[in-house]
Amino acid sequence: MALTKIQIGSFVEQYNQTCNISNLTPDEVSGINRDKVFFEPSRQVGGDTSKYKIVPPDCFACNLMHVGRDIVLPVALNTTNSNKVVSPAYTIFSITNETLILKEYFYILLNSDEKDRYFWFNTDSSVRDGMSWEDFCNLEIQVPSLTIQQKYVDVYKAMLANQKNYERGLEDLKLTCDAYIESLGNYQNDKIGNYIERNDKKNNDEKFDKTNVKGFNNDGEFIKPMRLFSGDISTFKIIEKGDFVYNPRINKNIKRLSIALNEGNELIVSPAYESFSVTQKDKLHPFYLYMLLQRDNFAKKVLFNSFGSATLFFRLEVLEDIEIPIPDIESQKALVNIYRTYKERAFINDKLKSHLKNICPILIKGSLEEARREEAHG
Repeated sequence: MALTKIQIGSFVEQYNQTCNISNLTPDEVSGINRDKVFFEPSRQVGGDTSKYKIVPPDCFACNLMHVGRDIVLPVALNTTNSNKVVSPAYTIFSITNETLILKEYFYILLNSDEKDRYFWFNTDSSVRDGMSWEDFCNLEIQVPSLTIQQKYVDVYKAMLANQKNYERGLEDLKLTCDAYIESLGNYQNDKIGNYIERNDKKNNDEKFDKTNVKGFNNDGEFIKPMRLFSGDISTFKIIEKGDFVYNPRINKNIKRLSIALNEGNELIVSPAYESFSVTQKDKLHPFYLYMLLQRDNFAKKVLFNSFGSATLFFRLEVLEDIEIPIPDIESQKALVNIYRTYKERAFINDKLKSHLKNICPILIKGSLEEARREEAHG
């Protein structure tokens, strides 16, 4: 038969080995996101990580307890040549019988909304609405012959190899950018305040209406505000092209300055935000400054220089007093161009990853249809 119905338990086996290392850092621990891939570093780790689990190469890790909550089975396949370490909440398993199903085919099969709904439908009635290992093993799936499986796995692996090659080039570009920034230590420092001035442009004549109100996220992107404004917006600040805007109220969880540089059309923001612009663009490139303000070492300065008790604030006067390296404007432009190229390629890489995930249900559908055609023709 070209199509076979099999229980998951007939080809999987749990793997339980702890790392026995009590002091792992977030950089050494992996999580699994909704796109079903590992990400590092993990968002957080416990005080004692000795019970954290090892995920060997070619093994899967999944969180069966989150299926009902997210209507997604968070699962990933370790395709690297080294072990990964994950939270003890994850279930680790391997494919023990590849005469029934190829591990890559099973991973592709798991990468679809249809399969997520299938797992969600079979969750238990516990508080978390999760799934037990036994229930997971008892579920049935339909698979084509190994020949057909391999054909579609080869298509997926070819696309994955292209994405990984692109990503490696992206990493090289990031290393170049980081090395360039590190070399800035050779240049003379100067206070930011010598090159900027506060922006106090208000929407007094109400030239802009509520449709022009924007917020911004932690990636420096202007977005629709989280809440609608029904009152007076005449006090809102006008942000012209080239203006910076940041939230002086520091989020202790994010631990960085939430800041944006407007490179588009004019807009208005809440008067609670602080705004400034570069006055000497022949000596300080606005995007060069924006790059420095986004770096981790600057985030540390923000936290160190923030004031308050329950709520921390980072005043513009404090920002003005911070020193940064000021190379010649051509060197700044060169670094900006490298950084912009990196960001553009990072965006393309994210698109490639998205296409890779979206192709999975198409590949599964194609393999099943091919198997049915073989059945129909005897």
